[in-house]
Amino acid sequence: MHLLPQTNQLRALHTVVRDRDARRADFVHYSRRIIRLLLEAGLDQLPFTGHEVTTPVGATYHGLRFAVKVCAVPVIRAGESMEAELRDIHPGIRIGKILIQRDKRTKMPRLYYSHLPADIAERHVLLLEPMLATGGSANAAIEVLTGAGVREENIVLIDFLAAPEGITSVQNAHPLVKIVTSSIEERLNEHAFMVPGIGDFGDRYFGTTDTGAK
Repeated sequence: MHLLPQTNQLRALHTVVRDRDARRADFVHYSRRIIRLLLEAGLDQLPFTGHEVTTPVGATYHGLRFAVKVCAVPVIRAGESMEAELRDIHPGIRIGKILIQRDKRTKMPRLYYSHLPADIAERHVLLLEPMLATGGSANAAIEVLTGAGVREENIVLIDFLAAPEGITSVQNAHPLVKIVTSSIEERLNEHAFMVPGIGDFGDRYFGTTDTGAK
């Protein structure tokens, strides 16, 4: 479990995006700043190997580079909010897609679609799922990946927010998966929404609701 350092700057960014009256332009802008921090932290969970380069002054710098092949798999649709930021950080990264939606009546996840790189079993995977609430959708997505041959320890689950219930669910079902989040929330309410929460992240980010409240 990797929680971003709870700096004053991060709290200020969260203050903007959690405000139900925030303009969509502000919500998207400040969410993207948090997403960038999350993705950098997620990439830092991957294996590196030593690599030397010669600097412009002729000295040797003993650096690092990725030791593995990487791909990302956003869970449609909210997870796609992280895709553009990741492409800026890691140009050319392979991208898969998974569509899982929670049944509004049963609250259980349902897989509708998946399309993954052919060699995904050989890669480390950044699984992009902004809201880790009950953990049902995240566990279903992880099972799609492991079913495609991805080793559990090679998965980094990146969440904008995470509820304790969701964290426990993922850790119990998939203990080797690494989780990266910017905030651990207080709890879930009776409707399985996080408190204090952010509302429906996908609706607010993509502009398909008139209010941030859910």
